[in-house]
Amino acid sequence: MTHSKIERVAFIGTGIMGAPIAGHILDAGYSLTVYNRSKDKAQGLIDRGATWASSFAEAAAKADVVFTMLGYPTDVEDVYLASDGLLKVAQQGAWLVDLTTSAPSLARDIHDAAEVLGMHAFDCPVTGGQAGAEAGTLTAIAGISEADAAFVAPVLKTFTNKIFYFGGAGKGQAAKLCNQVSLASCMVGMADALALAQQSGLDASQVLQMVGSGMGSSRALTELGPKAAKGDYRPGFFNEHMRKDLSLALAEGQDMDLALPGAETAYTLYDLLCQINGARLGTQALALLYAEEAQAAAAGLDWSVLDIVDEDNPHEECGCGHAHEHNHDAGHECGCNHEHAQGTHCHHHHH
Repeated sequence: MTHSKIERVAFIGTGIMGAPIAGHILDAGYSLTVYNRSKDKAQGLIDRGATWASSFAEAAAKADVVFTMLGYPTDVEDVYLASDGLLKVAQQGAWLVDLTTSAPSLARDIHDAAEVLGMHAFDCPVTGGQAGAEAGTLTAIAGISEADAAFVAPVLKTFTNKIFYFGGAGKGQAAKLCNQVSLASCMVGMADALALAQQSGLDASQVLQMVGSGMGSSRALTELGPKAAKGDYRPGFFNEHMRKDLSLALAEGQDMDLALPGAETAYTLYDLLCQINGARLGTQALALLYAEEAQAAAAGLDWSVLDIVDEDNPHEECGCGHAHEHNHDAGHECGCNHEHAQGTHCHHHHH
């Protein structure tokens, strides 16, 4: 049956982005049920009146709309398509909206399977980071037409200030990957510029101000550059998630025979940062790859782990995220460059 009005919403995945998003839905007056692998991350929502569910099946059982905000495509696949997944437990006519940045092909599979089962599913990754989630000003990137999304749009509007409708399953994911490859190259530009400024003995904040006032500017430079310059590497967005998103974009490019050299470069750097202990730092920590070893160590990075990997077996601990991709073609190029990893400090040490 088609519900004329949304009353019950379920939210699965109340982490760094999910919790504030769910909070806006709750504040808008919807009856909210939440589930997260670790209950403590949902506690703030429970304290504010959300109902705790002990499994995602229980969370989804009576919901008109189910939102998911998960980590990796493998998580999305499990939650939606496993034998006890959302497509088995959600009610007829329910809407399933995935906010995770994931693979376009997986989003198409979920949409198609949902339609057959009398449910509606679409991909709706978001951008704006933790700050945007907290302020309720995210941009939603929807793989559906505006007309088809009319039923759920009121809930989407509780935590966004812009919604782009790309009109087809998987297209929200593809568009989000366009955003990530653009952002990643901007981040490399910011880190390059900052390193050059510092090595040239310039006032870094003055350089950022100057570059930020002209064509060399980017949001990465104006918003994250100052954090990097003053050594604030706290995450608004985790490096490991940037690496995952770039890995997805490169896999898409490969399927289309499309080279993305900017994204390749950024992927190599983010992969390196994740390997040396930077996975849970913010994306602005890219600047640490250029820093003196002592400064990197003070921020928690450890270049020595690369030596262990290299001597042992260069491909053993890849960690590049390719295995998690929803891309079952054999022969996927890893591109993680482990054998070249030793001594790839961007900084030339003069001892």
